Amino acid sequence: MLAIWLSLALGPVSLPLLDTLRAALRLLGLPVAPEGLEQAELILGQIRLPRTLLGLAVGGVLALSGVAMQGLFRNPLADPGLVGVSSGAALGAAIAIVGGSAFGGLPESFGPYLLSLCAFLGGLGVTALVYRLGRYNGRTNVATMLLAGIALTALAGSAVGLFTYLADDATLRTLTFWNLGSLNGASYSRLWPLLLISVGVALWLPRRAKALNALLLGESEAGHLGINVERLKRELVFCTALGVGAAVAAAGMIGFVGLVVPHLVRLLAGPDHRVLLPASVLAGASLLLFADLVARLALAPAELPIGIVTAFIGAPFFLYLLLRGRA
Repeated sequence: MLAIWLSLALGPVSLPLLDTLRAALRLLGLPVAPEGLEQAELILGQIRLPRTLLGLAVGGVLALSGVAMQGLFRNPLADPGLVGVSSGAALGAAIAIVGGSAFGGLPESFGPYLLSLCAFLGGLGVTALVYRLGRYNGRTNVATMLLAGIALTALAGSAVGLFTYLADDATLRTLTFWNLGSLNGASYSRLWPLLLISVGVALWLPRRAKALNALLLGESEAGHLGINVERLKRELVFCTALGVGAAVAAAGMIGFVGLVVPHLVRLLAGPDHRVLLPASVLAGASLLLFADLVARLALAPAELPIGIVTAFIGAPFFLYLLLRGRA
């Protein structure tokens, strides 16, 4: 196992090291099967590791986006979907899937990339429209943006429903499975755009932790403290659109992570964004890896869509919060 992980970490240059470790294991009297070692190396390096990295990136960026939206709306129950990015990404994916089916299906060579690109652009497009509708006289009205997000989310959902109705059986299965989310099919070529965006968002948002703390006092109070509130709103919306759009494009629709994780971390660690942001990254990544484990083992050898698992985790959690609030 040590040889396998060293091989994954060091890549092709680790082959002499693997030979040395094999020789050392033989000297210790431990059996070594080169074919089994190579097979395990292939499974870990080409299947398990990309899937794990995808889960870490998606969970972390969804949790960060949830913190950003809850800070923007100053509501611990806010969700990244309020600005329409998730519904826009779903609409973009539906256009790619159903439209590609009408022309004989998406090409195998670049079909997955086209699907991800359409989902990403759809999320950015709807978010940009929501932000534009929320602007008036050079200022961004959060309440107006919230209402615009709800309206455009409903409109995009209706459009997805129309495409679902028009889809044939094979296309309908693909569309339904994508809308429920999955980490299956992860690969390095599809992973690196999400990793770049996730790292960028994870590095940028913590730099705005003090500004988010000031925003909790209100927009006018934050302005008196020297915070450029309008610029902060643009940054939060932009980071959320980038992060959630990339996550949905890579893994489909996965709900409740951006809603549950920040709220749970806030209950445990408090509202200080200097702690809340990095803690939410770790908690979101851990939650999604746990949900993926449950999705793979619950109905083995079949695999549940991971969005179903996160919904089963998130819904009872909020029922608990509801009952706890009444006590």
